[in-house]
Amino acid sequence: MSLVVSNENGTITVPGSVLVGIAVRAAEQVDGIKVRRRRTVDVENRSVRLSVAARRGMPLLELAREAQAQVIAAFEASCGIEPTVDVSIGELE
Repeated sequence: MSLVVSNENGTITVPGSVLVGIAVRAAEQVDGIKVRRRRTVDVENRSVRLSVAARRGMPLLELAREAQAQVIAAFEASCGIEPTVDVSIGELE
């Protein structure tokens, strides 16, 4: 689903694939996190869902919280929205 913003100058459309890319790049800025295939951005509900692999031996909850914070900050900076971010740790590497 695309993010569509209309203003007095016209319409801005950000495709869903770009939104997913923003989420993936932001989450993977966290050392020890790799995003897996299961990832969605729901513009209507302003939510992001990511399935990730975490590095073995790292504090899992801390990694997930940091990934959430990175994704929220990236969306605020690039799209002006603050999504909820669900992170599912599906495997260890």
